[in-house]
Amino acid sequence: MKGHCLCGHIQVELEDIHTFEACHCGMCRRWGSGPLMAVHSQAKPDIQGLDNLTVYPSSSWAERAFCQTCGTHIYYHQLGAKSYVLSLGLFQNQPEFDFKSQIFIDKKPPYYDFANQTELLTQDQLFEKFAEKGISVDKFD
Repeated sequence: MKGHCLCGHIQVELEDIHTFEACHCGMCRRWGSGPLMAVHSQAKPDIQGLDNLTVYPSSSWAERAFCQTCGTHIYYHQLGAKSYVLSLGLFQNQPEFDFKSQIFIDKKPPYYDFANQTELLTQDQLFEKFAEKGISVDKFD
């Protein structure tokens, strides 16, 4: 799967992924003015154009990256994890995606809803899954 930012300075390549999720946490909504719609890569993607990539430590346990030229969101990454969460918008030429789940559903504001039938996870349910994997995170608003 190949994608790129708006200006094309950053190119991303990763394994084929056919599902995506939406994150309704406050940080994602503040970052992009709406839920982050993203694919989960099980490994670090191949990223070209690193000289244009800005990595921002958004919490004590995660970082977010974006193109410093056009501002396109590239990824969200939990520190110490092998997986990366990449912005769905990078992959405009993919034929089909399946909307799998919505996380932080209890943080979603009431002014929008998706019609798709998806798995819905609250913050507590998601953090319980993290704990099962041995990942400790602080709750946030």
